[in-house]
Amino acid sequence: MAEHEEHDDHAATVVLAATDGSEHATEALRRGLQTVRPAARLVIITVVPPPDPTLVTGSGMAGGVMSYEQKQQLLADEAAAARALLDATVDALDLPEAETRILQGDPGREICRAAVDHDARVIVMGTRGRGGVARFVLGSVSDHVVRNAPCPVLTVA
Repeated sequence: MAEHEEHDDHAATVVLAATDGSEHATEALRRGLQTVRPAARLVIITVVPPPDPTLVTGSGMAGGVMSYEQKQQLLADEAAAARALLDATVDALDLPEAETRILQGDPGREICRAAVDHDARVIVMGTRGRGGVARFVLGSVSDHVVRNAPCPVLTVA
């Protein structure tokens, strides 16, 4: 019976891998996943920030700059881009068995929330992203995740 219980614990093992789709993030996942494998489930996530609601509603000082329909198209385009980057990450890492999820919201908070939702034993992520401002932002995302995650976080530079 003890052997069966150990198997059940392994079956529940979830590794959460966060990416922004950049080459740096993909290489960080490649190196990080070599360290934490094996896992029963690998879930690769990306987070799409929500669009600014004032694009449609306006700011109170000025009207909106797009219609509701245009905002819906923007959301659909962002979801398609996120799906493409997840598919490219799965292909680049040669991990066809990986599950993928697109989340929307603040990246740091959503990654931590996903770790809770999936009962992850570890989060793997890079510390830098697409360069320039995106690099700074991803650094702050990884910092937020390290400080607030419900599980260990493996960051790879």
